[in-house]
Amino acid sequence: MTVERMRTIGLLFVYFIALVLFIAAVQAIPYPIEHYDHGAILAEAPIAVHGHVEPVSYPKYSFSYGVKDPHTGDIKSQAEERDGDVVKGQYSLVEPDGSVRTVDYNADDHNGFNAVVHKTGPADHPAPVYDHHY
Repeated sequence: MTVERMRTIGLLFVYFIALVLFIAAVQAIPYPIEHYDHGAILAEAPIAVHGHVEPVSYPKYSFSYGVKDPHTGDIKSQAEERDGDVVKGQYSLVEPDGSVRTVDYNADDHNGFNAVVHKTGPADHPAPVYDHHY
């Protein structure tokens, strides 16, 4: 490859980089949205009107579940109920140290979310075993 050809390729590369930087600079210029006199732009989905309105059901439910897997040691449970805007529940799990963490919680519009955490059972922290091999 001749020196002249290398200069030409180098010059084309510089022109290409300059073009890329120019395009990036043009795209970075803030464009005033108010120019169109729309204010804030909000995307709204079209609303289909079918002639009847579905009734909104009263939010009321309750559920519970539990897991007790002796192979993995995964032991946990949860129960929750909702009546309108009031939610109450409890969950518990066995921590790696053997203690049981139980959380009682409730939530409503007036008090927000509140949780009380209890920890029961002995925390089993075995002493570390140091085995020095030199």
